[in-house]
Amino acid sequence: MDIQQRYNSALRLLKKYNQAHLLNFFNQLDDAGKTKLLNQIDEIEFDGLNEKIEKYVKKSAPVELPKNFSAAPVYPALPKTDEQKAKYAKAIAQGQKLISSGKVAAFVVAGGQGTRLGFDGPKGDFAISPIKNKTLFRLFAEQIVAAGAKYKFEPVWYIMTSPLNHEQTLDVFKKNDFFGLKKTNVFFFQQGTEVNYSADGKILLSEKDELAASPDGHGGSLRAIYKNGAAADMKTRGIEYISYFQVDNPLINIFDPLFVGLHALDNSQMSSKALAKAHPLEKVGNFCVIDGKVTVIEYSDLSDEQAQMKNSDGSLLFSAGSIAIHIINRAFVEQLNAKGFALPYHRAVKKISHIDLSSGKKIAPEKPNGIKLETFVFDALPLAEKSIILETLRSEEFAPVKNADGADSPAVTKQMMTARAADWLKAAGVSVPVKPDGTPDCIIEMAASFALHKEDIIAKAGSVKKINSGDKLYLES
Repeated sequence: MDIQQRYNSALRLLKKYNQAHLLNFFNQLDDAGKTKLLNQIDEIEFDGLNEKIEKYVKKSAPVELPKNFSAAPVYPALPKTDEQKAKYAKAIAQGQKLISSGKVAAFVVAGGQGTRLGFDGPKGDFAISPIKNKTLFRLFAEQIVAAGAKYKFEPVWYIMTSPLNHEQTLDVFKKNDFFGLKKTNVFFFQQGTEVNYSADGKILLSEKDELAASPDGHGGSLRAIYKNGAAADMKTRGIEYISYFQVDNPLINIFDPLFVGLHALDNSQMSSKALAKAHPLEKVGNFCVIDGKVTVIEYSDLSDEQAQMKNSDGSLLFSAGSIAIHIINRAFVEQLNAKGFALPYHRAVKKISHIDLSSGKKIAPEKPNGIKLETFVFDALPLAEKSIILETLRSEEFAPVKNADGADSPAVTKQMMTARAADWLKAAGVSVPVKPDGTPDCIIEMAASFALHKEDIIAKAGSVKKINSGDKLYLES
């Protein structure tokens, strides 16, 4: 089919869906530009497009919650009964066995840029460790390598990038010799994109030969894993479980035997870690049960009254907050894609640069003017036959770096990295100087080669030199 035939076919289709404006400047393009635009139009999922626009683009009404929903059951971070202690011990043993046999792979969602941090590059290349200034990618890689050494297996790391940073991310890994991992054990793939819309449902052009589009959200990872061959690669390697995490959290425990073991023992298809919310209105998703299925309700969709509901003992009813840490069965991902699935879209009003259809000039808006749609991975939880939740401690496993200043800033994350290292040392009997407020009066950076978990330090405690106030201590093996 030549370009003119493709144009005629595209025009008929676009008219049917009220999007013919995408070809307004077609005759001004050279053949390469025409082909580029037609290829992008071919990628639009027209089936259900009008319904998507009516439901998600043109409407901004809050999500309607069912009348009856309850708090989701959660395994506590520390076992509270003899029965739980026995199950946790069994789970740890099972998790260690699965990890050691190469059944668990690391998977990081790393499609974001460091823009909010004032950093020009992939967020994973942002330097964050308190002494050595290691990047997020390096910290994760060192943990993966250390897990391979501890559990005696060859670890595999799957990395989802986006069109915004794919080539940059590849360059980072090449320049750093894949951070000590085998090149063949690092699998890169890109997430999908979603076109952007005007408020009245028209797809925007970012250039005369290009549709305005943005990454489709971390929910797109479940389709991208399958579409880009990662799931098939996992199957070939015998990998059954995917340890899912996001690129902004340097405290992540990637290979957690307890989490993996509980997930496997309970025959869960997709499991989650949760934090006890700091306060009722903390801006995290809330784990709930709706129609017998674990579901996350966004903080913005839960009324203040609902968020502050209490149990009979005075504790917070909806206390479990979602932090985007999951174990997902590879077979579950395959099952979803084989059947065909669609996660709900989440609507965001953003400033979107676009081509003015009248003048043909590029417009850089000063205020939000368009709609971006994305999907969230936690919306797959209700699709699982079984889903469990394990509480984790904020100080142990959650210090995301998102903002240049204030909450979730590099300064806060570095403090939390030092605080966790200090807690681990103190638990092993090492004296750590503290300030009057109880925080460490020193800076400590602990490499994954020194300890992956708190108990790893016990045998090494005697080798740690005395720590004085104001010291900077870097620990590695």
